[in-house]
Amino acid sequence: MKNRHASAATTAPQRPEDEYLGIGRSLAYGLQHVLTMYGGVVAVPLIIGTAAGLDAAGTGILVAAALFIGGLATILQSIGVPFLGAQLPLVQGVSFTGVATTLAVLQGTPGEEGLRIIFGAVLVASALGFILAPFFAKIIRFFPPVVSGVVITTIGLTLMPVAAGWSLGSEGDPSHGSVANVGLAAFTLLVVLVLSKVGSAGISRLSILLAIVIGTAVAALLGRAHFSGVGEGPVIGLPTPFESGAPLFVASAVLGMLIVIIVTMTETTADIVAVGEIAQTGVDSKRIANGLRADMLSSTVAPLFNTFTQTAFAQNVGLVAITGIRSRFVVAGAGVIMVVLGLLPVLGRVVAAVPSPVLGGAGIVLFGTVAASGIRTLTGVDYRSGLNLMIVAVSLAMGLIPVVSPTFYDQFPSWVQVVLGSGISAAALTAVLLNILFNELTFGSRPGASTFAAYPPRVLPKSVLQGLREGDTLVNGRLISADGHEIAAVDDHLADEVRRRVETGELTDTGQIRRIYKNDSR
Repeated sequence: MKNRHASAATTAPQRPEDEYLGIGRSLAYGLQHVLTMYGGVVAVPLIIGTAAGLDAAGTGILVAAALFIGGLATILQSIGVPFLGAQLPLVQGVSFTGVATTLAVLQGTPGEEGLRIIFGAVLVASALGFILAPFFAKIIRFFPPVVSGVVITTIGLTLMPVAAGWSLGSEGDPSHGSVANVGLAAFTLLVVLVLSKVGSAGISRLSILLAIVIGTAVAALLGRAHFSGVGEGPVIGLPTPFESGAPLFVASAVLGMLIVIIVTMTETTADIVAVGEIAQTGVDSKRIANGLRADMLSSTVAPLFNTFTQTAFAQNVGLVAITGIRSRFVVAGAGVIMVVLGLLPVLGRVVAAVPSPVLGGAGIVLFGTVAASGIRTLTGVDYRSGLNLMIVAVSLAMGLIPVVSPTFYDQFPSWVQVVLGSGISAAALTAVLLNILFNELTFGSRPGASTFAAYPPRVLPKSVLQGLREGDTLVNGRLISADGHEIAAVDDHLADEVRRRVETGELTDTGQIRRIYKNDSR
C-alpha cells in the first residue's frame, strides 16, 4: 500500500503544463491549435510569395516549409531539451513582424534573388539573437502584473481585427463582407457558446474544434465551402534545402532584420509570460532564456529550408485560456500535425478549405478570452497612487494605436515602423519603460502625486468594521445588508440604547429607528 502511494506521487505532474493526456487526446486537442493558427502561419509565405512574383508551385513550397519548420519549432519549444525550449504550451510559426522589412527588400530586389537576401538576413540576425537570448531574458523582473496584464490584454485586443477580417471572408472574394459570411461567423460563435455550456467536460474542451467542423459542414451544405482544390497538387512533398539557392548576405538587410529579431524576442517574451500567467505556472529568466534560444535556433534553421523567422503565436494563448488545457504535450501534438501537413500538402489543402468566416467566429472567442485574462491580471494591481493607472492607460493606448490607425507610423523611419507598428511590442515596451520610470526609479516620486490617482488612502475605526457583516454594501449613502435590508446608522453615543431596544422588541424596523432618532442630539 505504501509503495503504491509512493508510485502515484512520483508520477503526478509537479507543474500543470506537465500533465499528459495520452496520444489520442493530445492529438485531438492539438488539432484545435493547428486550426486556430493555420490561417496565420500560411498568410506570411502567401504574402511574401506573391510579392516575390513566385508562381503557385513556388509559393506552395514556402507554405509547406512554414508548416514543417513551425511544427519542429513547436515540438522543440514545448518538449524542450537542455538549454532549449520553455516547456510551455506555445505554438511556433512564422512571425508577422518581419513582413514589412521583407517586402522592402523585395521591392528593391524582386524574385528569387530577393528571397536569398531575406534568407541571409534572417540567418545572421537570428544567430545574433541566439547569442543575446540569455541577456534579453533578464528583463523578466520588469514584467510585474501591471506590465504582464497590459501585454496580455493588448495581445487579445490587437488580434480582434484578425477575427473580424476572417469573419468578413477572403479578400477578393465577391462575397467579402456579406451578411452570409458574417452570419456564418456568428453561427460558429453560437456553436462554441452552446458546446461550452454542455455538461460534458470533454465536449466543452473540444468546443472550438467541434464548432469549426460543424461550421464547415454547414458552409458546405450552403455551398460556401469548396474542396475541389484538395486533389490538385502533389500528395507528398519533402522540403528541399536552399530551394531558391544559397543565402545572400547584405549588410542593410541584416541590420533591418536584427531590429525585427529584437521585436520578435520582445513578443515571444511577452507570450511566455502570458501563457505562464494563464497556465498558473512559474516563469523565470532561465525559462525565458530557454524559450528564446529555441525561438532563435528555429529562426536560424528556417531560412535553410525556405522559410522565415519563428515566434510564439499569440492566438494559441487564447485557446489555452478558454479550454483550460495547459498540457505542453498537447501543443507538441499540434507540432506533429504541422510537420505532417508540411510533408503532406494534400492534408494542408484540406485544412485550408475551412471557410474564413468559420475561423472568424471561433477567433472572436479565442482572442476575447486572451483580453479577459489580461484584465483579470490587472485587477490585482494596486492603483491607489495612480502611477500604475498611468502605466496601464498609456501602454494600452500605445498598443492600440497601430490597431485603430494602421498608417499612423507610415511617415516614420522603417525601424520605428517595425518596433511601434506592432501593437504587442509597442504596449510591451511602453509598459516596461513606464514601470521602470514610476516603480523602479524612486527619486522624484511622491505618494498620490499623480493627477490620475484612483483614490487617496482612507482610515476607518475598528469599531465600524466590527459592526459589519459579509455582503454589506453602501448604496447611495445607505448601508444595505446582504439580504437587501437597510441597516440603520445612529450616533455613536446612541448605539447601545438602540441595540437594547431592538433586542427587547421595542423597535422592529429601520424606518422606525430613523424616525425616532433622526433629530436626536442627546
